[in-house]
Amino acid sequence: MTEPAGTDVFAVGDEPIQLLDPSGRRVDHPDFSYSGTDADIASHLRDMVLARRIDTEATALQRKGELGLWPPALGQEAAQIGSGRTLRDPDLIVPSYREHGVAWCAGIDPVDLLGTFRGTAMVDWPSRPDGFHLYSFVIGTQALHAVGMAMALQRDGQVGNDDPAANGAAIVYFGDGATSQGDVNEAFVFAASYAAPVVFFCQNNQYAISEPASLQSRVPLYRRAAGFGFPGLRVDGNDVLAVHAVTQLAMDRARRGEGPVLVEAYTYRMGAHTTSDDPTKYRLAAEQDAWKAKDPIERVKTYLLSTGAIDQAWLDALAAESEALAERLRAGCLALPEPALGEQWQHVYAGMPPALARQREEYLAYEASFEGASE
Repeated sequence: MTEPAGTDVFAVGDEPIQLLDPSGRRVDHPDFSYSGTDADIASHLRDMVLARRIDTEATALQRKGELGLWPPALGQEAAQIGSGRTLRDPDLIVPSYREHGVAWCAGIDPVDLLGTFRGTAMVDWPSRPDGFHLYSFVIGTQALHAVGMAMALQRDGQVGNDDPAANGAAIVYFGDGATSQGDVNEAFVFAASYAAPVVFFCQNNQYAISEPASLQSRVPLYRRAAGFGFPGLRVDGNDVLAVHAVTQLAMDRARRGEGPVLVEAYTYRMGAHTTSDDPTKYRLAAEQDAWKAKDPIERVKTYLLSTGAIDQAWLDALAAESEALAERLRAGCLALPEPALGEQWQHVYAGMPPALARQREEYLAYEASFEGASE
C-alpha cells in the first residue's frame, strides 16, 4: 500500500498493527489495509503450511542424526511469508539463519537449505540470480552487509526511478537479540546517514536464545529507529495480512529512495532456539500456551473457512502436498553429496589468486597421498 495523504503511518504507537485477529476475524486499521483477495490469502496459507512442514521435517531429520543442527521457525510463519511475498526483482534479501519461509518465497529449493546443516555445503543456492543471500550465523553481521547492498542499488541507479518496477531495495532479517549487537546499530547509522533503501525486519520472537526481550530493551524495539533518524513500525508478527501491508509500505518507501524503515514483527518462537536448546529451562508452559492460541496458521485457516474461500477438500489436498514435500526433503537430505574438501578454495574469491591456487594444489596432493596409502 502507499501512504495515505495527510496521515502519519509511523505514529501508530506501541500496539502492534493488526488486520486479522487470533480468532480469525478481519479488523480495520486507520492507516493500513490488505488489498489482496481471499484467493491471495489462501495462497499465503499454503505457503505457511508448507514452510512449517519444511521446518518440522528438518527438525525430525536432526533428531534422527541426519542434520547436525537446525534452527526452528515454528510460530514465525506469518512474519516470514507476509514479508517474503512483498519482495521481487531487483530486491535483495539478506537472511539470518532462520528464514526458511522467506527462502521458500524466494524460490529456494528447501533441500538446498539442508546442506549447510548436514555439513555437505556452505550454500547451494545461486544467491545472485535469486537475490536471496546465504544464511548468516554470526549474530547481526548481515545488517551491515544489507546496508552496503542497498547503497550499491542507489549507485547503480535502481532506486527512485519514475518506473516503480525498476526500483529495488534490500531487506535484512534478524532477531530481537541482534538489536543489542554493535553491527546492527552501526548499520542503522550508515542507513540513516545515506538514506539507504533498506528495510530492517526484526522478528521479535521474545527470546535471544534464553534471555527475554524485556531484559534487552526497556522500550519496544521499533522505537530504536527514531534515535537514528528514521521511522519504525511494530506489527503483529502472527498476522500475515498486517505483516504484508506493513512490509509492502516499508519496501515501497525504500524503493522510492525515501530511506530506511525498521519493522518489528512481534511474534513468538514456539520451538527451541536451535535443536541444541531446551526452552523448558527458561520458559513457562503457560506462556507457550497463550501464544499457541495466537497461532498464525490457525487464524488464517479459521478466516478462510468462515468465508467459504476454502473447504475441507482444499485442506486435504494441501495436507497431501505437505506430505509429498516432506518425503522429498527426507530423500533429498540423504542424497546430498559428501563434500569434497578440495572444493572449499573455490568459495573464497570470485577468481582464485595464484597463492590460493598453490595451496589448493598442495592440499590435493596431500589428500591423494592418503588415498594411495589406503590401497
